[in-house]
Amino acid sequence: MANTETTGTRLHSLVLRMSTIWAVVGGFVLLGVIVANVLSVLGAATINKTLPGDFELTEVGVAIAAFSFLPYCQIAGLNVTADIFTSGASRAWLAFFSMLGAAIALGFGALLLWRMYLGMLDQKAYNYITAILQFPHWVAYIPILVSLGLLAVAAIMTLRENINKIRKR
Repeated sequence: MANTETTGTRLHSLVLRMSTIWAVVGGFVLLGVIVANVLSVLGAATINKTLPGDFELTEVGVAIAAFSFLPYCQIAGLNVTADIFTSGASRAWLAFFSMLGAAIALGFGALLLWRMYLGMLDQKAYNYITAILQFPHWVAYIPILVSLGLLAVAAIMTLRENINKIRKR
């Protein structure tokens, strides 16, 4: 879970709660993808018929789920780290690396939010739909954009917290 030193603010608690709920929603989307794939495989094995659009559902569902986990990982401090390289580093260096990681996450989140938004507009303008289900692709961008917006907010929070840690030293 998140570091107890940094969870004292109401804003941090709100962002953590929103990110947690959003990640759980993403988990349910992923669970739905799993159920659809199991039904498709069972249908192919038993009645020689698969679930129409199972690949399309998997493509969209996994993308939505993967993006939904990013804000929680950022705000809770659960991103993958290379501890083997920092095990001997001082607390000041660790705080600096955490601040750098938060800044990169903010840049990454903001850049992707901007580009994915423009991509969604293009998908909508060109009426791009999936081949089998005829599902408009642009609709899948909406929860991804929410995830990237939450990621940017979480990165701002963790960046601020890491800057405060550095200043206290």
